[in-house]
Amino acid sequence: MPNPGKSAEVKRLIGAKNANLGLSLSLSSLNQLPEPRRRLEQSGLALWKETFATGQTWLKDTDLELLQITCEQVDEREQLRAYVLENMEAWHERAALRVLERDIQSNFTQLG
Repeated sequence: MPNPGKSAEVKRLIGAKNANLGLSLSLSSLNQLPEPRRRLEQSGLALWKETFATGQTWLKDTDLELLQITCEQVDEREQLRAYVLENMEAWHERAALRVLERDIQSNFTQLG
């Protein structure tokens, strides 16, 4: 008698189990200070180092790109803020600064 194969529900459950297994393997904790993926300025590099200085274990290897982007945004914020403080009429830049600050806050929330 031929094997009827697995039902769609069984295949779905197996797929979900394998997907969760792959996710947990890719979320292994970092044990040492990784190098930034791209060059960072003083403020961004300080945030990068501070993130790992406390021996944290909550940050996963899959979070590194978001952390990198956030550090780059912190560098950009510092430059944009300095410009806005020197040019009080720069209302477009001031609005962009507020949007950037909200983006940074959102990234911090995502990083936990």
